[in-house]
Amino acid sequence: MSTDVNTSATSAKVAPPPTSTGVNTPASPVSPDAAVETIDVSVVVPTYCEAENLPELIPQVWKSLQEAELEAEIIVVDDNSQDETVAVCDRLAETYPVRLLVRRTERGLSSAVIHGMRHARGRTLVVMDADLSHPPEKVPELVAALHDGVTAGEPCDFVIGSRYVRGGTTDEDWGLFRWVNSKVATLLAWPLTSARDPMAGFFALRSETFRAAERLDPIGYKIGLELMVKSGSRRVGEIPIRFRDRLHGTSKLTLKEQLNYLRHLGRLYKFRLGTLAQLAQFLAVGSTGMIVDLCCYSVFLLLMPLSVARALAIWAAMSWNFAFNRRFTFAESRRDSAGRQYVFFCLACLFGAVVNWAVSVGLTNLVPFFQEWKLLAALLGVIAGTAFNFVLSHRLVFR
Repeated sequence: MSTDVNTSATSAKVAPPPTSTGVNTPASPVSPDAAVETIDVSVVVPTYCEAENLPELIPQVWKSLQEAELEAEIIVVDDNSQDETVAVCDRLAETYPVRLLVRRTERGLSSAVIHGMRHARGRTLVVMDADLSHPPEKVPELVAALHDGVTAGEPCDFVIGSRYVRGGTTDEDWGLFRWVNSKVATLLAWPLTSARDPMAGFFALRSETFRAAERLDPIGYKIGLELMVKSGSRRVGEIPIRFRDRLHGTSKLTLKEQLNYLRHLGRLYKFRLGTLAQLAQFLAVGSTGMIVDLCCYSVFLLLMPLSVARALAIWAAMSWNFAFNRRFTFAESRRDSAGRQYVFFCLACLFGAVVNWAVSVGLTNLVPFFQEWKLLAALLGVIAGTAFNFVLSHRLVFR
């Protein structure tokens, strides 16, 4: 649910605001296809408890837009902060072209950005944080790069305010941990994009590029990466910026958000690679299951007979594989009950084990070559059994 705060403008370069529905009246969502592009730029600012920063951010953003002679609006998308955000935006709207959209039933930075873009009227969309970590004076430069290219080359599909290109910097007290964390996250995304700073939350794209994005379903904070991948942006430009620590408030980057980033990457790889990505995740989970199997087997041998220890270790690994495949590999297929899927998964693994055994033993007994290369026959059995497990999991267990 969203609500529009009344907006007003004092400059001729501000487009007339749309009719407001009032603070307590829900505004009808506007789909990308229905958006009317009537101004140059819409700046989307997602917020949660950022009332202290907005009075400093909005004037600086507006000043940079005026100097570039851009018709613009500033859309603040707030996740129902229990602070003074509504009152602050109401006051700012008396001077600046500010619209506030308050979401009462949804949470999350990425979905907030999408919500703001769907309500935007600008031909160009700019996204930035509310905490003044992104330099407002760089907004016109991002917009210009979409049309002129970063170095007077071809126009860009997507432009990033980057910390990691020549001229880009971070605050000196940013800290080694944060720097390493950012670099590792960037490295994990490298197969998806050649951008040096794909984690950036400061970026610009055309409204038609946004509308071309397929099946947007981001998790966590990295909406820029989501839009780059799913809009098919091939010409990505990067403008150097100085990334500063937030002015007021505390960072919202938690361990949970870092885990969400890994889940988000999994979704993007599936989008880009399809079933091949699912197979890779299935194999990765299986490799961890093998470690669980061996560790449990070593412990159980100290407590019980070999046959019982082996059976329980296999069951533990199978349960581990089920839990992680359901959580990550086939995360979009969790509508069925976990109990039903668990039973089918165990049956699939049982059939896979039979296939593994049949291939290994059959090759060894029926093909003379494999009588001297029994381990190779066993390896082929493992491959056949794993492939069988994946097909059954993909087609039957996690439909």
